[in-house]
Amino acid sequence: MDAILTLLADPAAWIALITLVVMEVVLGIDNLIFVSILSNKLPLQHRSKARRIGIGLALIMRLVLLSGIAWLVGLTAPLINLGITGPVDAEGHHSFDTAFSWRDLILIAGGLFLVWKATTEIHHSLDPKPSHDVYDKKAPIAANFTAAIVQILLLDIVFSIDSILTAVGMTEHLPIMIAAVIIAVGLMMLAADPLANFINNNPTVVMLALGFLLMIGAVLIADGFGVHVPKGYIYAAMAFSAVVEGLNMAARRSSTKADSK
Repeated sequence: MDAILTLLADPAAWIALITLVVMEVVLGIDNLIFVSILSNKLPLQHRSKARRIGIGLALIMRLVLLSGIAWLVGLTAPLINLGITGPVDAEGHHSFDTAFSWRDLILIAGGLFLVWKATTEIHHSLDPKPSHDVYDKKAPIAANFTAAIVQILLLDIVFSIDSILTAVGMTEHLPIMIAAVIIAVGLMMLAADPLANFINNNPTVVMLALGFLLMIGAVLIADGFGVHVPKGYIYAAMAFSAVVEGLNMAARRSSTKADSK
C-alpha cells in the first residue's frame, strides 16, 4: 500500500502511466479493427456481445501475462537457431535473424493467421458466394459465435504478448502497467460499437481496414524474423489512408446531395 501511495505522489509515475495508456490504445487499434470486422459477420443481435467478450478476453489475457512477467520475459530467449546469417547492412548488422524465441514464433504464427484471415475476408467481399463464406449460415448461431470468439482469442494472445513486452520495456512498476492496461481496454470497450458500426455502414472502409490487417500481419511476420519496422511508420500510413478515405466519403456525400437537388 505504501508503495502505491508513493507512486501516486510521483509525477514521473503519472507521466509513465499516461504514456503507457496512449501506447496501449495505439497498439490496441489493430486488435479493435480485427474484433470489429469479425463481429460484423455475426447476426446483428449478437455483435455487441461478441465485441464485449473479445475485448474482455484481451483484458484477461493482458492481466494474466502481467502476473507472470518473469515467464513472459523468458519468451524472448532464443529457442532455436538455424545458423543462417543474412546480408549485412551499412551499420554492420544482419538484415534478418534466424535465432527464434517463443515470442518470435508466436508473432510469425499470428502474422500468418492475420494475413490468411484478411485475404479470406477480401476474397469473400469481392466474390460473396455462400460456399466461400467464413461462417456457415446454416450452422447454429452458437457455432458461428464460438468460431468468432476463438479467432478473436487467438489474435488476443499475439497482440497481448507484444503489448505487454513493450510495456515491460517502458516501466518497471507493475501497478502502473496494470492501471494502463485496464484504462486502455476500457477505452477500447467504449469505442468498439461505434467503430464496428462505422465500418459496417461504409463498405469501402471495410476494404481499407482489411488492407490494414494485411499490413499488420506482414509487420508481425517481419518482426518475428528480426526485421523491426518502426510502428510510427505503420500508424502514419494508416492515418494517411484514413484521411484520404474520409475525403472520399465527404466527396461522395456532396455528390449525393447535389444529385438529390
